[in-house]
Amino acid sequence: MVKPLRIAVLLGGNSSEREVSLRSGRQVEKALVELGHEVICVDPAEEDLFRLAAMRPDVVFIALHGGTGENGCVQGALELLGLPYTGSGVLASALAMDKIMSKQLFVASDVRTPEFITVERSGGIGAATSRCVREIGVPCVVKPACQGSTVGISIVRETGKLVEALETAFRYDPRIVVERFIAGTEVTVGVLEYPEPGRPQALPVLEIVPANEFYDYDAKYTPGKSDHIIPARISPASDDECRRLALAAHTALGCRGYSRTDLMVDADGTPWVLEVNTLPGLTEVSLLPDAAKAVGLSFGQLLTAIISAALN
Repeated sequence: MVKPLRIAVLLGGNSSEREVSLRSGRQVEKALVELGHEVICVDPAEEDLFRLAAMRPDVVFIALHGGTGENGCVQGALELLGLPYTGSGVLASALAMDKIMSKQLFVASDVRTPEFITVERSGGIGAATSRCVREIGVPCVVKPACQGSTVGISIVRETGKLVEALETAFRYDPRIVVERFIAGTEVTVGVLEYPEPGRPQALPVLEIVPANEFYDYDAKYTPGKSDHIIPARISPASDDECRRLALAAHTALGCRGYSRTDLMVDADGTPWVLEVNTLPGLTEVSLLPDAAKAVGLSFGQLLTAIISAALN
């Protein structure tokens, strides 16, 4: 049990995931108060982050999602202020947020990930479309390079829909990842430094069954729009491999404290890593708290483990 602390919770921010961050932050605030901590909430979109220097909290709990809250910028500011904070450091946060860099690291580290290419808006839609058809084909998945919560993502099943998908993704980022579509079971694996800080452990594999075509923004954050199944309905061998890959991805990016890796398990039972989230959602419908609950950790205990890792 962590002794009562003065904790600053960062929530909100100015990314496309602001509303989700506000929900995560309020959940975190409520649980920390119930644990006996003194909690101060700070919204970087409305307050100067350097106000934290005068507050001198024992630790900063980052409940931001996407944008500067998750890409290393806020982490860098907290490093300059000399304040301990939850989650990964500057480099790991930046690498995980950039899908191009993270997938290149996965390939270099033998972390299985779907075949992909990167295209840039500066090259033009026509050239991008031709290259996608030639090198990846359909079905494929089109993603902005640096967005979270599936913002701007499309699954393309017909060549005629590719231009629309590219245009949608380019609205959010000048660089895009186009990867081979993996049909199968969608799962996620949380990684948490528990029970000992500094020693990451894989939580149970959680299967996601969305009401929508895939686990998009609506399915993620609307109650009743997805089912979370633990243990996932995959073979024991696939389950073990999902956990191994989640730990390998966490390590390849240099993550610390906690993370959550999203994967697809294909019809042959082979798992493929899609991406790593360094600040996974902590709302009432989020995945990581459900996975922690499956090993007997309450929401408060999950937060305590995250804070303990930050203070280690």
